[in-house]
Amino acid sequence: MADAPPLITIEKASEFDGQVVRLRGWLHNLRRSGKIAFPMFRDGSGFMQGVVVKAAVGEELFDLCRHLTHESSLEVTGLLRKEERAPGGYEMEVQGLRVYQQVSADDPFPITPKEHGVDFLMDHRHLWLRSRRQHAILRIRHEVIRSIRDYFDDNGFTLVDTPILTPAACEGTTTLFEVPYFDYGSAYLAQSGQLYSEATAAALGKTYCFGPTFRAEKSKTRRHLTEFWMAEPEITYAGIDDVMDLAEDFLEYVVQRVIKNKAEELKTIERDTSKLESVKKPFPRISYDEAVERLRAKDIAFEWGGDFGGHDETVLSEDFDRPVIVHRFPMAIKAFYMQPDADRPELALGMDVLAPEGYGEIIGGGQRIHDYDLLVKKLEEHKLPREPFEWYLDLRKYGTVPHGGFGLGVERCVAWICGLEHVRETIAFPRMLYRMYP
Repeated sequence: MADAPPLITIEKASEFDGQVVRLRGWLHNLRRSGKIAFPMFRDGSGFMQGVVVKAAVGEELFDLCRHLTHESSLEVTGLLRKEERAPGGYEMEVQGLRVYQQVSADDPFPITPKEHGVDFLMDHRHLWLRSRRQHAILRIRHEVIRSIRDYFDDNGFTLVDTPILTPAACEGTTTLFEVPYFDYGSAYLAQSGQLYSEATAAALGKTYCFGPTFRAEKSKTRRHLTEFWMAEPEITYAGIDDVMDLAEDFLEYVVQRVIKNKAEELKTIERDTSKLESVKKPFPRISYDEAVERLRAKDIAFEWGGDFGGHDETVLSEDFDRPVIVHRFPMAIKAFYMQPDADRPELALGMDVLAPEGYGEIIGGGQRIHDYDLLVKKLEEHKLPREPFEWYLDLRKYGTVPHGGFGLGVERCVAWICGLEHVRETIAFPRMLYRMYP
């Protein structure tokens, strides 16, 4: 088809203003008004309004357009023109149409503009993804993931993939999925790549892993999934302050890039971006002790030594217009590998980054124990078997240095940036306590 008009995508429409082009996609919806029809097309990159005038295209083509059904697949040809009132700022004056598959009117697309319950939409998640809102959320998620990779890649980190199947748990096995593993016995789906990243950081200086992680917590809150993605950097010759510096620099970069590159998608989901524009370093930093006092000052009967719940995190963050970092938690509520504070050994050099607007912890991390004898002691105190951790102890025998890192949960981060009520909309096919379909 040497003389065929150029085949374009909707997101590139501005490059073809005033030209006749082809577009392949689906019918998103259709409005009719006498001898004019207004089909809305989508192609995965965006949405574009078409205009079909009967007098210009003839009765046969107009009738074909007028009877298109929702989500029918097609190729449309027409003249692109700038139209500020149209979604995306451009519309197409339709001149030709080829239908690949016409959705049957007797078995129509099940998701309509009417109100559907959450269970219905989740049961039809494979089709719900085609809606403008879900389309926008997934494109924002993509930008979050791209910005995470770009930040680390541009700042001297090496991506090293860590195992999904592990022989032991980071923090015991109570919240892990156990799977049979040949003659070895049991293996576990990883809840973090951190321990392995400590080994790769000792080899490469600054590394990160980025992949799916699994938590077998029987939780039904709006913040929890059983399968989610984590980005986990690890740095050597670093203390708790270095880890906090990295976290705030990294998070500012991610949020500001999403604001810059996904303005249209943020507008589609009606996100108030003014609340994101203030996400710039430095972030406020408060100790666990200070956090407890802040909660008590607000008439919350919080006992020192306890871990913060979702409501506690919300209350702590409501005084700030950007994320707040809470550091130096009681050792008793942190993992065995956390470095104790030299001045107060009952405290761990750990830190959590709490997002504003009630989204809670989105980053957790801190400084790791680098002393061999202390790590052995902590394994014993936590009643963890030594044998599966011999390789981990080796890292403290051969060139040990202070080091640390953190993990960012992608879905919680996306939920916050998008202003979503529940993390289930932040991933294409969420896995939750009572959901494995589709």
